[in-house]
Parts: sequence; C-alpha cells; structure tokens
Amino acid sequence: MLKPAFDDFFHYLLVERGVSDNTLTSYQRDLKNYMQYIEKVSRKAEWNDIGRTDISAFLYKLKEDGKSPATIARTISSIRAFHHFLIREQLVDHDASIHIETPKQERKLPGTLSSQDVEALLAINANTPLKVRNKAMLELMYATGLRVTELVSLKVSDLHLTMGFVRCMGKGSKERIVPLGDVAKKAVDDYLQNARRHLVKRGQDQNALFVNQHGRPLSRQGFWKILKGITRDAGIRKQITPHTLRHSFATHLLENGADLRSVQEMLGHSDISTTQIYTHITKTRLKDIYQSYHPRA
Repeated sequence: MLKPAFDDFFHYLLVERGVSDNTLTSYQRDLKNYMQYIEKVSRKAEWNDIGRTDISAFLYKLKEDGKSPATIARTISSIRAFHHFLIREQLVDHDASIHIETPKQERKLPGTLSSQDVEALLAINANTPLKVRNKAMLELMYATGLRVTELVSLKVSDLHLTMGFVRCMGKGSKERIVPLGDVAKKAVDDYLQNARRHLVKRGQDQNALFVNQHGRPLSRQGFWKILKGITRDAGIRKQITPHTLRHSFATHLLENGADLRSVQEMLGHSDISTTQIYTHITKTRLKDIYQSYHPRA
C-alpha cells in the first residue's frame, strides 16, 4: 500500500517540520500526481519496489505534458524529500531518488519598481480609516520587505515602534527582527491611533494588526485586491504584485550600498544564493546607466 506512508509524510511535514500551509499544499500537489503515476502507470504497490527508472519516467511525462523546468525542479525536490523520509522511517531499503538530475532553469529577474513608482504608489490620500490602513500596510511592506503572508499574520504585539523594529515569523516558523524607518513608523502609528479602532468592532477580541472593514484579519487575497486598486489609482501601468514591493525593498537597499548579508537577514533567506539574484538586478541597472551616460559606450 502506498497511501499510508504518503499520509505519514504529510503529518511529519506539518507536526515535526512545521512547514507553512502554502508549502504543504505544494508538496501535496506534486506528490499526489507522483503517487497516481506510480499506481496507474508503473503499477507498483509498495514504495520499496520503486526504482530510479520509475521516477525518471514520471518526470519525462511531466516534460511531455509541457510542465516548465521550474515546476519539474520543484517536483523533484518534493520527491527527494519524500524518499528521504521513507529511508529515515526504514520503510524502504534504498533511495530511488538518488542521482535524479534537476533540469536547468532560466533564472528570471524579479520585477521591481523605480523610486518614482514607489513614491507614486505610496502617495495615498489617507483621509478614511481604510486608506490610513492601506498606507500603513504599503509603507510597512516597502520598509521591511515582508512577504504578504508575513504581513497579514502580524499581531499588534509584534510591533515595537519605540525601538523601531517589527518581529515576524517567516518560512519554517523562523522568527526574525526587521528594522523600521521613520516614515513607516509614522504611518503605522497613525493607523493604530486613528484608524484601527474604527475598524475593530466593539467587543471583538482581535489581535491581528491589519484588519478588514469588518474588523476581521485581512487575508492575502484581500491585500492583493487592495494593492491592485492602489496601483490603478496611482496610474502605474506595470503589473505589481505583493512580492514586487519585497523585490524593490531588496534592490533599492543594494543600489544604495547595503551589504548582501544584511539584506539576506532582513529578507529571511536561509541561503545567501537566494539573495544574490538581486545583485544581478543592480548590475543590470549599472550597465544601463553606463550605456546611457558614458560618451564612448
């Protein structure tokens, strides 16, 4: 039977590893397809019967189905994690995922905003409680580089405005401290003092920092919708996602002389190679400046 070990693996991810809901969903999607292939095409009933050729055939099918190298690479990572779990639990006597090659991926540079675009985006006329909240959220996100999930998960107690920092829980339940600039501190303080109490209804025991118009915690989808509206109102035509603000935060820090290790820590990257993609952006910008202004370019 294949499914019991499958279920045990997801319990291990949730309870022992403490992965986020998004990560768990990603593993489930990848491995559900993998298990279905093993059952219906490879016709294997035990994980110990799986060989490297079974995995290679499954990956080849993904390629034939038009899956991108990034999707295939993520699937390989999920399969490896699962087979390492099977070895650890002594459910198999070999690692079928060993020597499986990960396809080379074209590394796409993340989209960023210019300083002028950021100014336009943050020029919110905060004349209602919801607009005060929106300005506080965007100022905070650009000032800290938080992921959208981290932003909407913040509690009021995570703010330390006097000391000038915010505490957040990142991927893998890793806590980190990120400094806040004066502009973001002022916007968040304005929200706390003058707007949030109008949104949280009387009698609601609500610890979430950012709430919707009904006084309940704001969702990721809710923030996305708000950002799209603000982008449209600001007259910015390029597509902006919540992650665009995070990318812009990192890029603008590096362009202005911040060191890579500090940016890595503020972003909550476990591996500095993830942060290094931003150096490509800054180098591209330097090249553009050179081409534009050097007389012999």
